[in-house]
Amino acid sequence: MTDKIAAAARLVASDGTTILPATSQMGPASIEGYYDDALALPGLIDAVARAEAEAVDGHIVACFDDTGVDAARALARAPVIGIGEAGFHMASLIGHRFGVVTTLSRSVPVIEANLDRYGLSRRCVRVRASDVAVLELEDPASDARARISAEIGRAVREDHAEAVVLGCAGMADLARALGEEHGVPVIDGVACAVALMEGLVRVGLATSKVGAYAAPRAKPYRGLLSGFAPRG
Repeated sequence: MTDKIAAAARLVASDGTTILPATSQMGPASIEGYYDDALALPGLIDAVARAEAEAVDGHIVACFDDTGVDAARALARAPVIGIGEAGFHMASLIGHRFGVVTTLSRSVPVIEANLDRYGLSRRCVRVRASDVAVLELEDPASDARARISAEIGRAVREDHAEAVVLGCAGMADLARALGEEHGVPVIDGVACAVALMEGLVRVGLATSKVGAYAAPRAKPYRGLLSGFAPRG
């Protein structure tokens, strides 16, 4: 899936932009709900810290739940964009109302809460679950694409969505074909995040370090997380 995400990012990246894919070295194999989300954070923070040491220009969190984006923004010097927020904002620019088609129903409350937080819940007609587990997207024998397509069709017919955001980075390779199939823009958050990140870097903007995203204060951490203790 990391390779698929990197390929989607490179398709839209400008000449001179280098995409450096990274996979968390600890935590769940996929993020499906609040429990996975919480235990994915240390691996994400470690990956961001490693990329910061390489002086990257920006970080894209390729989980549609925008897992750990706030923590990464506090840690990183470079800007951080989550693919969920990127997809929502792009959708709001090209349609009056948009829909979201995600994986499992347990992800729906997470996405709805993010839409509220970003101030975009009134622009989203509905978040639909395709009942496709994340790792099914990597199984050629599954009918994941058909189930996702069916929910896009319902979003257009029943919810009157004018654009549809795909609610998982593992769907990145499906966006173009599904858009042609249904006659509406079908949006991949990975591509959107790359375009937005290039824009931030081009105009020289990075995350504010005053207030919410100020660098974490130095203090000891205990047990398994001792190695994550901030140094200030």
